[in-house]
Amino acid sequence: MFTFPVLAALAVAAVVTSFISGIFGMAGGMLLIGFLLFLLPVPVAMVFHGVIQIAANGSRSWLWRQHINWKVVLQFGAGTGCALVIFSFFSFVPPKPMVLLMVGLIPFVALSVPQRFAPNIERRGQAFLAGLIGGTVQLVAGVTGPLLDIFYVRSGMTRQVNVATKSAAMVLGHISKVAYFGLMISHPAGHDPAQWAVMGFAAVCAIGGTQLSRRLLDKMSDKQFYYWTRRVILALGAIYVVQGIWQLAAR
Repeated sequence: MFTFPVLAALAVAAVVTSFISGIFGMAGGMLLIGFLLFLLPVPVAMVFHGVIQIAANGSRSWLWRQHINWKVVLQFGAGTGCALVIFSFFSFVPPKPMVLLMVGLIPFVALSVPQRFAPNIERRGQAFLAGLIGGTVQLVAGVTGPLLDIFYVRSGMTRQVNVATKSAAMVLGHISKVAYFGLMISHPAGHDPAQWAVMGFAAVCAIGGTQLSRRLLDKMSDKQFYYWTRRVILALGAIYVVQGIWQLAAR
């Protein structure tokens, strides 16, 4: 399944997507899940995506560790844990077209929330709510960055605090995804030690992409950060919606 060109492409994808996420705090995960879904069954793709994203988000949160809002991260983790417990009773595995549509629609749903109704991650109880919602969507779509952004963009956080706090929180989200889908893997691809070694290599590449992104994030202003974040995730969302519809039609 993984020929040398595919493995090389995976390494490049890990670096590029981690670099993008290192700048915007999201979007890279959307790109990576689409690449993995093209190659693998949903449970295996979710686990491999989680492993790579744990490395990428973990290195990113370490890089900006002095900016992390730990109160938000801990409350988010509690909400994510609740979502994992609830989903563990159902063992639900979404079909690929559903995953693609969910990933694609998330940015549009997130950005359609009116300003007066938009939540704030720093308000009382809202980090837990974000973890509960994000953890649920994480186990269906594999990514939650654009959806969680509605909790962050009105918080007044600087771009560094935004990226650092979101990255630390997403480590917990991806751990729950790996735990959930890891128990469901029956496909041989999920048990091949060589392919797990490849995922380890891709995780290292993701850490490299994160390191490369720091200089560019430092040069951006907060206004530029939020301006480009919205445009990047909407463009990616539109692509995944089209792919999801195309796969549904092909069925």
